[in-house]
Amino acid sequence: MRDEPEPTSAPGNHPRDLIALTKPRITLMVLLTSAAGYFLASGGQPDPAAMLIAMIGIGLVAGGTSGLNQVIERDVDARMQRTRLRPIPAGRVTVRVATGFTALLAIAGVVYLELFVNRLTAFLAVASIVSYVFVYTPLKQRSSLSTLVGAIPGALPIMGGWTAAHGDLGPGAWALFGLLFFWQLPHFLALAWLFRDDYRRGGLKMLGVQDPEARQPRAQAVLYAAALLPASLLPVAIGLSNGFYGVAALLMGAAYLVAAVRFFGHADIRSARRLFRTSLLYLPVVLLALSLDRGTYPGAPVPTDAVTAEATAPAPS
Repeated sequence: MRDEPEPTSAPGNHPRDLIALTKPRITLMVLLTSAAGYFLASGGQPDPAAMLIAMIGIGLVAGGTSGLNQVIERDVDARMQRTRLRPIPAGRVTVRVATGFTALLAIAGVVYLELFVNRLTAFLAVASIVSYVFVYTPLKQRSSLSTLVGAIPGALPIMGGWTAAHGDLGPGAWALFGLLFFWQLPHFLALAWLFRDDYRRGGLKMLGVQDPEARQPRAQAVLYAAALLPASLLPVAIGLSNGFYGVAALLMGAAYLVAAVRFFGHADIRSARRLFRTSLLYLPVVLLALSLDRGTYPGAPVPTDAVTAEATAPAPS
């Protein structure tokens, strides 16, 4: 017999609980990173209406994906303290309703992106759903490699924002993907260690769960934080940004690396929390600097004032 909490009430499928299935805070983060990708791909001059249309589709996919994850992991969630009161394990939403609602959101988001944005962005949305729901989610119960695999769907939304505006997967899209990919790993390694007892109860084989001294996650946190430093400078190398962003990326990357080294040296709750909090500060600061310090990336839209100046310049004699 499964060890699950008693339902708090009869399933009511309340709209508030259906919204909770979409993990609004995570969906908001997805939208913010996607918006950054769109803004950068548009050369800092996005069409507000087109950007809003793209964000709606990406938001539908993000919310549906989070909900499908909860459907699949409902038994795991029921065994963990931090997740046992989610709508499905707490009995507030039935599995049937949760599956139908979240699958509809995900499918609608893909179709919406195909019809109103472009096929490439819709393809990335499908890749995000498949890699997160059908690869990362079941892998969490089988292998510690799930952390590395999970960073892939986590880095795809910023690419989706880029392709929604730019329509290709050029160097700019991959530079942003690399930034998000390496940023996530120390972030999740710290989180997995902080909640290692809960993950053990849930049967998840995250790094640190089977390693009480956290040797592997501590070492890997340092490795990935170090790898983030050169990865974060790729936007400068390809002309997506300039020197100001480079300085900001180096400073924030150094702070992130120092926090990872402290986690490696101490392996206590304080150092793990410091690493996690540093990760939360790193991303918005770096993305803001990247957005404010735009370079002359090839293929980006030419600013309107530059077009006007060129049009009104006297012809060469």
